[in-house]
Amino acid sequence: MTTIDRNRNPLSQVGRQTAEKAQQPVGTGANTVKNTVAESAKVAKQVDTFEAGPARQVSASLLGGGKPSDKVHDGQFVGAGGQTFPPGTPLSEIPGVTPRNNPNPAKTIIYVNGILTPKEAQSSDLQAIADKANAKAIGIHNSTEGFVTDLAQCVKDKLDKGTNPAVDTLADTVYAELKAGREVHLMGYSQGGLITARALFDVQRRLRIEDGLSKADTEKLMSKLNVETFGAASTKYPDGPKYVHYVNNRDVVPTFTGLGGSVDPLKFLKDAGKGAVVHRFGDGGLNVIANHNFQEMYMKHRVPFEQARANQF
Repeated sequence: MTTIDRNRNPLSQVGRQTAEKAQQPVGTGANTVKNTVAESAKVAKQVDTFEAGPARQVSASLLGGGKPSDKVHDGQFVGAGGQTFPPGTPLSEIPGVTPRNNPNPAKTIIYVNGILTPKEAQSSDLQAIADKANAKAIGIHNSTEGFVTDLAQCVKDKLDKGTNPAVDTLADTVYAELKAGREVHLMGYSQGGLITARALFDVQRRLRIEDGLSKADTEKLMSKLNVETFGAASTKYPDGPKYVHYVNNRDVVPTFTGLGGSVDPLKFLKDAGKGAVVHRFGDGGLNVIANHNFQEMYMKHRVPFEQARANQF
């Protein structure tokens, strides 16, 4: 089996029912997302998307009906020059985006974007990641169909309901790489962090149910994963991977729908993953869009992974 089928595979059904008992109270997460819609909509008119700058030209209307061409890239890999590759393509066959000053980096990072991000904008993110991390960057595209549709998909991801091509591509890729004995480095921003968490729970279920691994062996195998999230909308992550979560206390996305800010009365409901480093910082002003900006806000605070794991920011 190469793709996790949430609807027809009885093993996946059993795995999901088991995992759901350990997951967060989804009603809380979904309600929190809905409560932020009104506030987000107020500022949405100020800019085209959650990112500022020339690379962030709008391709999706707030009420849906985003650029049709972006949907065809949903769940595809994005490489150098905006090239796309179908799910299942070996990572070694994808020409990733490389640092401007290093055409042959030793590391590879897989990145999943957030809402309202067309493929062209994700390519801009990939270049920023490559330059900042001195790594080859490969995207898994989370396509946009407009603010309302994208937000509705976030709620479904919170509830682990329905299909999301980006989730399936990431889960299949991580599973294949782990089974091959290779380490994987992931980055997820905003909804991309939520997609990353959902995919990792899928991988965990697959290893436990389909491969019959014990909880301890599953965590040991998944420890080959380095995971960084930025302003992510997930409140829960599976144990095993090495995590660094970046949360801007002035960003409503992670503070209301994710791991929460420095002061969070619902902290007891959240799980960043065993041994995770959560770096909370306060940066920005009254513009909630700018406070959520990936390149200008979060990448500015990002430090090398091992340095972050040592809490050296």
